[in-house]
Amino acid sequence: MTEVTGVTAAAPVTAVGSSATARLLAELADRIDAPDVVLAMSRGGVRTVHTGGSAEPGPVARERLHYELGSASKPFAGLLLARLVAQGRVRYEDRAADLLAPGLPVHPAVRRITLRHLLTHTSGLPGLPADFYPQAVPRWSTDPYGNYPADRVVRAFLRARPRHRPGTRWHYSNFAVSVLGHTLAAATGTPWEVLLHQQVLAPLGLEATLLRPGPDGTDATGHRRDGTPLPALDTGGFTAAGALRSSPLDLLTFLEAHAGGASGSPTDPTLAAALTEVTRPVLRRGWRHAHTHTLTWFQHPTPYGPVLFHAGATLGQQAFLGFRPGTGLAVVATATRRVHRADTFVATAYGLLTDTP
Repeated sequence: MTEVTGVTAAAPVTAVGSSATARLLAELADRIDAPDVVLAMSRGGVRTVHTGGSAEPGPVARERLHYELGSASKPFAGLLLARLVAQGRVRYEDRAADLLAPGLPVHPAVRRITLRHLLTHTSGLPGLPADFYPQAVPRWSTDPYGNYPADRVVRAFLRARPRHRPGTRWHYSNFAVSVLGHTLAAATGTPWEVLLHQQVLAPLGLEATLLRPGPDGTDATGHRRDGTPLPALDTGGFTAAGALRSSPLDLLTFLEAHAGGASGSPTDPTLAAALTEVTRPVLRRGWRHAHTHTLTWFQHPTPYGPVLFHAGATLGQQAFLGFRPGTGLAVVATATRRVHRADTFVATAYGLLTDTP
C-alpha cells in the first residue's frame, strides 16, 4: 500500500499510509536542494512516498522515473553473488583469476583474490585501474567511464599489482566490484545483464530496474551543481559497480525483501538464503574496528537495532537505500543534483532510517 504526497503529474498510487510519516517526509524533503527529490518509507509493507523538488514535474510521476543508483547498485551485485553461492554455482572462496582466465600467469597476489575479496573491498585493488585516469580526466564531468570497456577492466585486473595482500585491508573499490561482475558472467557463461535479471530482478518483480536508459521520458535527468542538465551516465565496463537505474517504488520492493516486508520471505529457498546471507556481518574495519560491514551493506548500530544501508552518486544524481533487518522498515531517497560538500541529501536520508522508532 502506498500514500504519495507532493506534486505529481501522473495519478498517485492509491492506498493508506501514516499521515504523520507523510508530514515528516515532506518536511525532510524541503531540506534537499535538487530539481527532483523522492523520499520513500515502508513499514511492514505500508508505503509512504513524498515527491518534490525545484523543477516542474513531468508527464511521468517522480516515484516512477528511473534514477541512476551509482554505487547503490552494489547491493544488487552482492545479492546475485549470494544467490549463486546458495545454488552451488560458485563459492565465495573461488579465485577470480582462475574463473576469468584459467592458466594465465598473473601476479601471486592477484591469484589469491577471491570473489569474497572483490565484493567486500578487501582485494587490495585500487578504487579504479591506474590507466583509467588519463582517458577519463578530459571527460571527467561528462563521460569518464564510457571509453573504458569491459575487456579493458578484465585486462587491468589480470595485470594488476595489488597494494595489499588480499583480505588484510579494506579499501573501497569500484574496480573490484566491476571485476566481480565480469567474473560471475564468465563463471556462469551468462552475460551480466541476463544473469542479474534471472537471479535478482525477475524473482523480486523489479520491472522498473534497468542496466541502461529506459524508453524516452522514463528516466530522471541528472543535473550539475549549477542546475545544468546532464546526459545519462555510461558506466562502460564498470557495470556491476554502478550501472543500475531504478524507480523508488522498485527500490522499496528490493529493500522490503531484505527487511521483512508485507510480501514475506521469498518462496525460492536459494533467494531466501541469499537475502539472509547479505545481512550477516562479515568484517570490521577502522579505529577500534568500529565500522561493520556485511557482504555488501554498511551496518551501523541505532537505539532501535542495527541498520544496513548504501548510498550512491553519479555525475548528476544521488540515491540512498537502507533498512532495518527483521522489522519491515525500509527507506529510499533519490535526488537529481550532483553531490557537493554542503549537501544534506545523505544525512537527511540516513537520519530518517536511524531516528525513526
